[in-house]
Amino acid sequence: MNPSATWVLCEPYAGLQAQALGLTEAAGLDAETRFLAPRGLWKHIPARWWPNPAAAIGADTLRPPLPDLLVGCGGKSAAVLAGLRHRVPGVIVQHPRMDIRRFALVVAARHDELTGPNVFVSRTALHRVRPQRLAAAAEAWRERLAHLPRPLVAVLVGGSNGRFRLGVAEGRALAGQLAGMMQADKVGLMLTPSRRTDPAVTRILSGTLTPLGGVVWDGTEENPYFGMLALADAIVVTTDSVSMVSEAAATSAPLLLAQLPGRSRRIGLFLQGLIDDGRARPYQGRLELWPVTPLDDTPAAADAMRRRLGF
Repeated sequence: MNPSATWVLCEPYAGLQAQALGLTEAAGLDAETRFLAPRGLWKHIPARWWPNPAAAIGADTLRPPLPDLLVGCGGKSAAVLAGLRHRVPGVIVQHPRMDIRRFALVVAARHDELTGPNVFVSRTALHRVRPQRLAAAAEAWRERLAHLPRPLVAVLVGGSNGRFRLGVAEGRALAGQLAGMMQADKVGLMLTPSRRTDPAVTRILSGTLTPLGGVVWDGTEENPYFGMLALADAIVVTTDSVSMVSEAAATSAPLLLAQLPGRSRRIGLFLQGLIDDGRARPYQGRLELWPVTPLDDTPAAADAMRRRLGF
C-alpha cells in the first residue's frame, strides 16, 4: 500500500484533530482534515447506532474520490471508518467502542485496557509535540522569556468538564499554591489557560501571580504554549485533560500533576501510570526536580501503522 492521499476524519475539536494529525505527521503523510458534522436527528443518536454512517454525515464531507487511507479519532469517526471499511482501510485513534476487526489498526491508550492483534497500545494520547517543533519553539521564545527567573515553571491550566471541576474556588486554591511556590522556591512562572478555562478563573490566576512577576497569557498575543513546553524546567498541569498531560510528558521537564476535584477511572489509570513510570508526581505546591526522559509513543504508533498497512 502507498497512501498518496489520506484523510483525517474527526469532529471539530482540537484535541481529536491533534491526535489524528500527530499520527499522520509522524508517519510522513500529508493528510487533509475533514470535519464530521452529523445531520438532522443523527446528531442526537450515538454514532455506533447509525445504520448508515456515511448518510448520517452527508455527501459533501465524504465526496468521492475517496482517499487511500482514512485516519480518525473519536466515536463518530469510528462509525464512519467502520462503515467504509470495505472501500478504504481505516486507522482509528482511541477506543472505538465497537468490534475492533472493523479497522486496519486501532491505536488505544493504556488506560483504555484494550488489546488485540490489530491494537497498538500507547502510554499517552497521541499529539503533535515533536522534538523539531520544540527546538523551533525554544529558539523563537528564548529571548522573549529570558526576563523570567530560573528555574522556569510552565503551568498548563484546563477547565471544568463532565468529570473534573475547576471553578472559582479551585482557581483560588491553585493560585495560592502557585504563588507560594514562586515565593518559597524563587521560580519564574508562565501560565497559559485553555479554551475551557473559566474567564473568572483566569482573572484570579492573573491577579494573584502577575504582581509576583508571573506571566499569564491573556489570549491576545501569540500563543506561547510550545515555547513554554520547550523552555520549562518543570511543568505543572491540571489533571482534567489527557491530551494536555500527554503533550507535557513529551518534553524533557519533570511533570507535576495539579489534582482537581472530580473522578474518572480512565484518567485516574492514565495519571497513575505516569506516576508509576516515574514521569510525573502529584503537585504539592512546591517545585520538584528529578531526572526524566521524554515520553512519546506517537512515533511508535506511526511505525505500527506503516507495518500494518505495508508502506
